[in-house]
Amino acid sequence: MDIRRLDLNLLLLLDGLSRAQNLSSVARQLGMSQPMASAGLRKLRDFFGDPLFLSTGRGMRPTPFAESIADAVRTVLSTVDQQILRKPQFVPETSERIFTVTTSDIGVLIFIPPVLQRIRAMAPLAQLRCVPTSHEHLEDALESGEIDLAIGYFPDLVGPNIVTQDLFDHPFTCIVRRDHPVIGNTLSLEQFLAAEHIVVNQQGRSQEIFERRVRELKLQRRVVLHLPHFMSVPHMVAASDMIATVPFSLGAWYAESGLKLLPPPVSIPLIELKQHWHRRMHNEPAVRWLQSIVAEELRDRDPALAMSVDYAKSRARAAKPADAARPKTTRTTLSGLRKPIRSRRNPSGD
Repeated sequence: MDIRRLDLNLLLLLDGLSRAQNLSSVARQLGMSQPMASAGLRKLRDFFGDPLFLSTGRGMRPTPFAESIADAVRTVLSTVDQQILRKPQFVPETSERIFTVTTSDIGVLIFIPPVLQRIRAMAPLAQLRCVPTSHEHLEDALESGEIDLAIGYFPDLVGPNIVTQDLFDHPFTCIVRRDHPVIGNTLSLEQFLAAEHIVVNQQGRSQEIFERRVRELKLQRRVVLHLPHFMSVPHMVAASDMIATVPFSLGAWYAESGLKLLPPPVSIPLIELKQHWHRRMHNEPAVRWLQSIVAEELRDRDPALAMSVDYAKSRARAAKPADAARPKTTRTTLSGLRKPIRSRRNPSGD
């Protein structure tokens, strides 16, 4: 027997006859005519080389061979129905899934707290894992499922199979120690250029936006310290007369550690923060659920701005003309998610 000659629909007929032992009744249940059911039974008899069912005074009785395969046929149909035809479901309340995201060290401060709080409320048995990933490896990690989401500023993550959803735009701030001998509650361009600067050198990170703007304006600063990451910057600033320009969330987080936050004296493009995932995982229920949680918690809701009301007000006054001139990003909408999404290949995300 060659399985390629077997029509799956005929197994439904075989299973129905095993149960009802009445051809007319089975034909009605399957939505087929009596002649069609009879033709199907002939095909089954020809395929198996066995009569399968014989007409008797008590209906169509199965042959010993038909009885011997009845359970197996039922198992095959059940497997197809339960494991192939039905899409997998994600049940947050009982899931023990480990979600894996990649973000920056600052991203852990700004993104993770609201997202983790929501996950713990809705999926109490699930875990959230944050991992560092090189830019060169990131797309492969998203494709393989090693990483579920990339959240933050990833300007190089632009492959045709990457789907992107805008979250919010985030500002920069200048930080100095609270009792700085020269810089008070405002920061002029002259003070900015005369100060000693800390610069963070991270490839493909948000600091590139600021450094690019400095080059565009042909500003000459006095840089005295280069660091590989942001997290040590607040401590270095608080213990010196140096100044640093950093994402606002970092300054706001450490504002109570002897720092003051001041709007930069020049306009700087905002950091466009997004979440990214691979098209291969677009319909995976658990990843889809995590995407929706991130969108609901972070879309147009910068958590860091709530940390310093005074700074937000001062920035609005000082930077309003520059912000008004900044071009807006265009967003398209994907059906099935609450928030706008942009795919490099297909805006529909299919």
